[in-house]
Amino acid sequence: HWLLALIARLSIGLVFWNSGRTKVDGWNIFHVNGKTMFLFTEEYRLPVIPPGLAALAAQIAEHVLPALLIVGLATRFSALGLLAMTLVIQVFVYPGAYVLHGTWAAILLMLVKYGPGAVSLDHLIARR
Repeated sequence: HWLLALIARLSIGLVFWNSGRTKVDGWNIFHVNGKTMFLFTEEYRLPVIPPGLAALAAQIAEHVLPALLIVGLATRFSALGLLAMTLVIQVFVYPGAYVLHGTWAAILLMLVKYGPGAVSLDHLIARR
């Protein structure tokens, strides 16, 4: 399980990390750049949540949760957060991308159910 979990954490973590990196200029994850604001205002158009807040929440989540997932810290929590993001993306942003989002969901659900594996900070902390 440790190898499968490690590959899962790295692969899905990098998908979201790379997406988050496209939303910022430099390393300030608390600043919504113009391109990201345009996307959340004109293309994504999430209901209920204002575009600025949605953009900020997405770019913070796409940096923090994948980083935690990759090192295997708070793995189940991080996977649940990314699973929620996947659901929002599927339902409100790109409903036609169910094959891709289904793959993401399967990986994230596996991490939620079985945990991060032995090569993780969660495992190291649990042993102590």
